[in-house]
Amino acid sequence: MTSYRAAGVDVEAAERHVRRITDTVVSTWTEEVIGGFGGFAAGVRLPSGYRRPVLMLTTDGVGTKLELARRSGLWDGVGRDLVAMCVDDLAVVGARPLGLVDYMAVGALDAERDARIVASVAQACAEAGCPLLGGETAVHPDVMEPDSIDLAGAALGVVEEDAMPGADRVTAGDLVIGLHSPNLRSNGFSLVRRVFGEAIDEQIDELLQSSVLYSPAVLTAMAGGGVKAAAHVTGGGIVANLRRSIPSGLGALIDVKTWRPPPIFDLVADMGVEPDEMYATFNMGIGFCLIVAPDSADEVMTNVGGHGPSVIGKVDGTGVVRLG
Repeated sequence: MTSYRAAGVDVEAAERHVRRITDTVVSTWTEEVIGGFGGFAAGVRLPSGYRRPVLMLTTDGVGTKLELARRSGLWDGVGRDLVAMCVDDLAVVGARPLGLVDYMAVGALDAERDARIVASVAQACAEAGCPLLGGETAVHPDVMEPDSIDLAGAALGVVEEDAMPGADRVTAGDLVIGLHSPNLRSNGFSLVRRVFGEAIDEQIDELLQSSVLYSPAVLTAMAGGGVKAAAHVTGGGIVANLRRSIPSGLGALIDVKTWRPPPIFDLVADMGVEPDEMYATFNMGIGFCLIVAPDSADEVMTNVGGHGPSVIGKVDGTGVVRLG
């Protein structure tokens, strides 16, 4: 006799998974969250005090870094990667995160693994002040191998319309402040896996270090004033991402001698990746950039707190964002 379970989808196991993660998810909720966990949708009230609130949405995933987690069974950091990719994008426009939903696709349910992943998402959400509103765990037998997994999410944020940083505020002479990244975060892993091959197992612990969460510190710095624009340095490296936050006609020179990339990048380079390709793929030790007026730089670096902020470049009239 055929059944949904025989086809690879165990509805009762899925229900047990939901019950198992309920307390973890609900622990991230604020008084602004509406509705109970396990419904068809989740709601969140707009915080009071906004005159012209703008809702901002972003979506991202962990990418092929998940393959390293699958090979090693080290799942406790991948949720932080997901949250960082989403809420740090919101931080670029000064948006306070209101909530995140995740989507996990698996070849087959694995109760321990799946609960650990949700717990890591929830822990990072709590750190970012972002309720985990809910999500979906989809079982795709035959389409995915039993131990295969993909993890993505979407985040909602709010910002005062006239307080939004953006490229339109940037002028020649502004300074670029870089925030330190100690690792690869979750970008460039298709290249990493290609160059390491089977030798990657020897470096998995180092490569799987989870992403820095910049959002809380960046929003604090923006609240203090002085930040004109920002860039989240993800896939494509510093130049490609910073270019998105500088207006047409202006450029910037980034002085790569103002910081030392962490050792993990030397490890990747030693596998045969050329310097230009390294900087075009990875964050190289700078995971977030803030563009500020020169007379605001010291105050902004104080307000941003940790992450080792330093001036790494300057906006100019060349029309080209480049490394020097």
